[in-house]
Amino acid sequence: MIQFKRMAYPTQLNLLHAQLNLPQYLPDATFGQVRGLSAEATAACGIEAVVMNTFHLMQKPGASTVKSLGGLHKMSGWEKAIFTDSGGFQAYSLIRQDARFGQFTENGLAFKTPDGDRKYQLTPEKCIQLQLGFDSDLLFCLDDCTHIDDDQIQQETSVERTIRWAKRCRVEFDRLLDEKRLPEEKRPKLFGVVQGGNSPELRRRCAEALLEIGFDGFGYGGWPLDSQGQLVEEMVFLTRDVIPEEYPLHALGIGHPPYVARCAAHGYGLFDSAMPTRDARHGRLYRFSHIPNPGALALNDDWFEYVYAHDKRHIKSSQPVEEGCDCPLCSNYSLGYLRHLFKLNDNLYLQLATQHNLSFMSRLMDLMRPDLP
Repeated sequence: MIQFKRMAYPTQLNLLHAQLNLPQYLPDATFGQVRGLSAEATAACGIEAVVMNTFHLMQKPGASTVKSLGGLHKMSGWEKAIFTDSGGFQAYSLIRQDARFGQFTENGLAFKTPDGDRKYQLTPEKCIQLQLGFDSDLLFCLDDCTHIDDDQIQQETSVERTIRWAKRCRVEFDRLLDEKRLPEEKRPKLFGVVQGGNSPELRRRCAEALLEIGFDGFGYGGWPLDSQGQLVEEMVFLTRDVIPEEYPLHALGIGHPPYVARCAAHGYGLFDSAMPTRDARHGRLYRFSHIPNPGALALNDDWFEYVYAHDKRHIKSSQPVEEGCDCPLCSNYSLGYLRHLFKLNDNLYLQLATQHNLSFMSRLMDLMRPDLP
């Protein structure tokens, strides 16, 4: 059984548009919105921050359009915190899967749209320029993302490139903010990303180099699941252990509720993943089988279960998805009605199911904030 000990991990993160209590789950608002929800509906689920994506936003609607609309906050109507991912993971998922879409170079990422109509160059400097132009609260350095099963040579190349790019991001970030003469309290945060695949040595090397450069916090980089879809706990926990406890750590791409609980118990304070909203769209809703003692959340998964919207057993059910949940779905509608909407492929299903899973994640965060054993 995994044993967890409570360290002096950060419990708050002060940003320009919010003071976040940690841990905190951030849904993916890739193109400037959580799919199917308005900014107001997203906030009503207890969400305090979202992650938007530089790689995609530079293409649609484009950086100049975002700027003309007043930045991401004004464009999207989201008044709370916005994190912007650098694009490293998207490059991994696109370019590493099909080299026809682009390539990694020492200068950054060269890629084109899937239809081949436009070509883009994303350098470390451009990555920072875009994110500052978007008016982000928290920026990530451009990194070279890998899969946990990539070979040693690929992992070593990724680590060295990630470190070099992080240095360039740090220099450009400081240069642009110094030009604006912004006081410290008016500056966004900058996080580095720790790569290293499945190698403890490389993870430590990357973390130590990033610490020497100096960042406000760090993210766990790389695909966080093994070939069986299980969390690579050894590397995830090692990354937390090699980063001094006073720094916040973001578990990039981790969103399965039991995995979130385990990582939070080990000191991760920030999580983002498309999984909860994607699961909702596909008919997989989250539910507490019982409300556990906070200290037990990380020790077993028996508190968590799925409800499948398409299940025939729900045809005439007048019960909510989860008793005690106060989201709009559970407060006003039955499982039977939800199944009806799902079968119709109605937009109301998308909205209600997404609100439910986001509300579940918010309640999970609330449970994890008391002291852990």
